[in-house]
Amino acid sequence: MSKKDLGQEQRNQLAKLAGLPDSEIDTSDIPEVPAENWIHARRGHLYRPLKQPVTIRLDADVLSWFKEHVGGGYQTEINRVLRHHVIEQEKRRT
Repeated sequence: MSKKDLGQEQRNQLAKLAGLPDSEIDTSDIPEVPAENWIHARRGHLYRPLKQPVTIRLDADVLSWFKEHVGGGYQTEINRVLRHHVIEQEKRRT
């Protein structure tokens, strides 16, 4: 990409475009992306979902196993295992 500064006319055009409501912007010359383009899409390694604090009752032996085998990051590992399960279940439904 060019690092060249925008001219005053270009900045004015961008400001005018930014001020338009979405319904007034003509995107008819931009083709829709077919759903199959997203089949192999993956979240980047920097993706961090929002965490929501909840109280969850885990079997004591399961919690002990995670604490013993994972250590300090046991909650993150429990999240990873649960996420994997959810993803696998979603795959089965499609």
